Parts: sequence; C-alpha cells; structure tokens
Amino acid sequence: MSLVSTKRLTLFDWVNYSLLALISLACVFPFIYVFSVSFTDPKAYIPLKFYLFPDQWSLAAYKYILSTNSFLNALKSTVFITLIGTALSIVTSFTFAYALTRKTMPGRSIMLGAVVFTLVFNAGILPSYILIKSLGLLNSHWSLIWPSLTNAWSLIVIKSFLESLPSELEDSARIDGCSDIGVFLRIVIPLSMPAIAAFVLFFAVTYWNTYFNALIYLSDSKKWTLQVLVKTLVIDSDSTGVGQAGAGGDDRIVPQETIRMASIMLAMAPILAVYPFLQKHFAKGVMLGSIKG
Repeated sequence: MSLVSTKRLTLFDWVNYSLLALISLACVFPFIYVFSVSFTDPKAYIPLKFYLFPDQWSLAAYKYILSTNSFLNALKSTVFITLIGTALSIVTSFTFAYALTRKTMPGRSIMLGAVVFTLVFNAGILPSYILIKSLGLLNSHWSLIWPSLTNAWSLIVIKSFLESLPSELEDSARIDGCSDIGVFLRIVIPLSMPAIAAFVLFFAVTYWNTYFNALIYLSDSKKWTLQVLVKTLVIDSDSTGVGQAGAGGDDRIVPQETIRMASIMLAMAPILAVYPFLQKHFAKGVMLGSIKG
C-alpha cells in the first residue's frame, strides 16, 4: 500500500508549468545580462553582444565606479537617507498608529478621518514642491525624509495589527503601574517585532529607491541619490564624466556599457542582500496585520 498518492499531471498542468517557466526565464535573463556585462573584461567586451556568461571576468568597472567621487557621494547620501529615514518612519508610524488605537484619545476620529482622506486625495506635485521650498528644505536630504515619514496605508495596517494584540496584557501592565508610554515600550513594541521587521523592509526599500523626489528637490549633483546617478549613467553617462578615464589609473577606457551595468548591480545589491534575512519576518508581519481576533 502506498503511503503517498501521486497526482498525475494533466496536459493543462504541463502547459501551465511550461508557460510559467518561460515567463520566469524572461524575467531572470535581464538580470543575468546585467550581471555578466558588469563583470566582463573591458578588453573582451563587444558592443551589442548578448552575454550569458562573461568571456573574461574582470572587476574593472566596479573598481572604477567605486573610485569616483560621484558614486561615493551618491552612496553616502542614499545610506544616510535610508538609515535615518527608516528609523524615523518606524518611530513615527508605530507611535501614531498606537495613538489611533486609543479610543479615549481626544480627536482620534478626526485624525483617523484625515488619514483615510489621504488615501483618496493627494495634494499633487506643485503644492508639495511649494511646501518643501517654504520650509527651506530644497537641495537638502531632509526633503526626501520628512515628507515620507509615514503614509495612510502603513498606518492603517499597523493600527490593525496593534488592535489584534491581546488587550489583557496591556490591562495587566496598567494594573502593575505602567503608563501608556510604559505599556507601549514594554508590551506593544516587543510583541510587534514581526511587524516592525516587515515595515523596516518596506521603508528601507522606499528610501533606497528614492528617485523622483530626489530629482525635483536636489539640484546639487553632489547630493544625488544612487537612483538619480544610475539614471544619469544609463541614459546619459557622458554628462557625469564617468568612464572618461581608465580604471585603476591605467590608460584603458572602461566601456560605458560595463559601467552602466556595474552601477545597476551596486544599486540593487544591498536590498538583495538584506531581503533574505527579513523575508520570514516580512511574510509573518503582513499576515499578522491582516488578521484580527
């Protein structure tokens, strides 16, 4: 007697799996091409040739990019915006959402209505630009942080998650003499670590990929983020002067295409490296925020 019954695959299953495999390959091939070209030796690089694997491996493009002031400045700016922005966004979102869960808080309904209102209506680009300009934040990294500290969707999901926590724990803490701040720091925050991990990833990816706001608020190229620099390299690399000198101080000119691909890989690498460690918390946090009771 067989312990496991094997399901026979039908013709539909084979066609379905085949199509999914082709779609997956179509999605993966661009990444393979970018990776291969970025590691291709400048001497062996041939324009308009498809590289599945480099003919000759080389770190010339990476060495050159990491030696340029433009890339290092963009990297510093992006790291600063991501670290500071993510930390402030987590603090703002969870404290605001916790306040919205307190039914006895004065003005709770008005604030909750204002949050929901922003889901439907948006001020637009021009009022946002005028506001940033009036605050004196133009050409400052803070112009990319303050307007993005939180959003309505995050607040609603976090509020739903916090309301799903056992209220008996908070009641017990208050009986022991804890204030609202004490309950928040000692009870709510430790129980919210899966949700915090999920939103750390959400906010970090958002700040790391900041492009449009950086494009309109930052006029100084020394303060550009990685995404703006990569866009400039990919679309008009000549304007940055990248690739006009040899990598490592030699006379060899690094091909523009390898520089473009290497810059794309460097821009993606940090998020790709961090995501596997937060994946289980990410999935758990999202599920916990969607279940109440």
